[in-house]
Formats: sequence, structure tokens, C-alpha cells
Amino acid sequence: MMNVIAQILILIVFPINFTLFLPGEMIKDSVVKEKETIEGEIKGVEKTKTELISKDILPIAALIQPIKKEEAKDLVIANAHSSLILDVDSGTILHYNNGKQRKQIASLTKLMTAILVVEKIKDLEEKVKIDEEAVLCEGTKVGCPRSGYCISERLKIGEKMSAMNLLKAMLMNSANDTAIALGKHISGSQEEFAKLMNEKAKEMGLNDSKFCTPSGLEIEGRENECYSSAYDIARIAAYSMKYDIIWQILRLPNKTIIDSFDGKYSHEILNTDLVLDQVPNCIGGKTGFTPLAGYSLLLSANDATKKHKIVVVVLDDPYRWEDVKRMIDWTFESYEWK
Repeated sequence: MMNVIAQILILIVFPINFTLFLPGEMIKDSVVKEKETIEGEIKGVEKTKTELISKDILPIAALIQPIKKEEAKDLVIANAHSSLILDVDSGTILHYNNGKQRKQIASLTKLMTAILVVEKIKDLEEKVKIDEEAVLCEGTKVGCPRSGYCISERLKIGEKMSAMNLLKAMLMNSANDTAIALGKHISGSQEEFAKLMNEKAKEMGLNDSKFCTPSGLEIEGRENECYSSAYDIARIAAYSMKYDIIWQILRLPNKTIIDSFDGKYSHEILNTDLVLDQVPNCIGGKTGFTPLAGYSLLLSANDATKKHKIVVVVLDDPYRWEDVKRMIDWTFESYEWK
């Protein structure tokens, strides 16, 4: 089946939401129903992109569009449950496969948590107290980059860390304990923070996302209530790019050391992004895994001119690293920006 390139312009309206516009060409074959869904969501939208730019709603960069080269071949990512490539500035979808299909996303959730952290905590040097719930959580933790594999001290109950250091561990090392600590610091409980996440998702127009926890760990017995889509994740990533600190952290090197406020404890954290040095002009990325979600990944990269950014997402893909590298190479070989 031919892979379909859906030229759907997702006009990014900062800081409020994304506005969707009708695709320039028909979505064929297996995604016809998804096209109809998208069109239904945006029925009645009549303003043109040029009009919006003239009113300063969109950056001038959105005038420049990625154009597929005539000789370019279609891209097939057979290993992934769903996959999507998004041009950040114009909002054009360059590759689309099951892009709106709902799926558990595990730690990709932490990108939405990070957005709320930088929006709600005005001073990232603010103290955050670590409680028992955070320390006893499952999965990856500070000091233990993989479940059952520890390289340094774990967080202690009662320890106080800066929000910045917890944000580093959450984004770089995908530490669940730090996500829980940050969420509870902001909202008092994981449940209340999840409500905040879903309010933000609604504000951003994310129609295929429901968040359950700040870490992305599914709630036992309610796993099917926690989901997003490749389409929504790409939009979250694009939105997050207005906060440089998030993507600066995602590029930090392995073996970064974070200290407690009193200097009593030091913790070594790793970066889960295995291709930072292998993908030319890689901006950063985020991994995700639970048994239900499978292996997922989002990665962002610039073209050779560093003027055009893309976001690549694969969900439930056992070959995520190889596939994402191939998707990035294909994009910059197959498109030019005019």
C-alpha cells in the first residue's frame, strides 16, 4: 500500500493552540477515514494562511513551505504502530501513517509535563521536596537509568532538589520519580496534575490525548484510559520549542551530575537519546517504553542550513532508532523548502 503524504497545514498559534486547515491533496487508501475526521474537526475554517500571517498570528517563516521533489519516493515504516513527520514552522505533515490512532505513549508524556513545569514554576531554582510516593515509584529513577540497573545514589525521602535539576533528570534520563515530584509540587497530587495536563491538551486542541500521570506510567486497571497519538505528540513537541530550556536539557551529555539543595547528595544521570551524535543537526529527542506502549521515540532535527526543523515520531516500534534515522534522512533528501 502506498504511503500517503498528507499535506495538512497545522497552523501553530503561539501561545494558545494549533489551528488546523484543510489538506491540499486527498488522503488516500488506509487513511481516508482519518482525513474525514480531521476535516470534520476543522469544518468552517475559512481564513487563509496568508491572512493569518498578515495579522501576526503566524511567523513569516510559515510562508516557506516544504515541497516534495518530483523524484522522491514514498516512505514506508513497516515496523511502527504509527509514524509521523511534521515540519515545525509551517505545520505541514510530510509523512503520515496511523497518525491519529490512539496509543499508550509511556514517557513521551514527560514532554507535556515539562511544558507545564516551565509554565507553572517561574523560578526553576525553586526547592522541590521528594516524598515517599516518588521514591517508591516503578521503572526508571534517578540513579537507576534502567529498572534494576543503578549507577549512583537514588533520591531520598525528604531530600530537596531544585525544579531545574529534577527537570534535567526527567527529560534526559526519563526518571519517573522526578516527574512525580514535579507534578505533585505543582498540583498536590498526580491526579490533580493529570487534570492540568488534560486542560492544557484541550487548550492546544489535542483531540486524541488523555494523560493519567506526569510520568507516563499507566494506572493499573485503567491502562486504556491513558493515550495520545503520533499526531498529537508531534504537535506537543513543536509547541515545546518555544521554551529553549526544554531542548537545551534534551541535548545535555551523559553523566550529568545533579546535587541536592544542601549539597549532601549527588546523583549521576544519563541521556536516553542514543543518536545525539549520530544524526546530523539533531536538536534532541525523548524516548518512551512500557510493555503496553512498546518502544516509542520522538526526535527533532534541522536541515543542513539549520533553517528548517522537523519532528519525527514513531509509536510502538521495536526498531525505533533505525527507523527514526531513516525518516530524517528521507525527509531532507525528499523535500526542499520554498
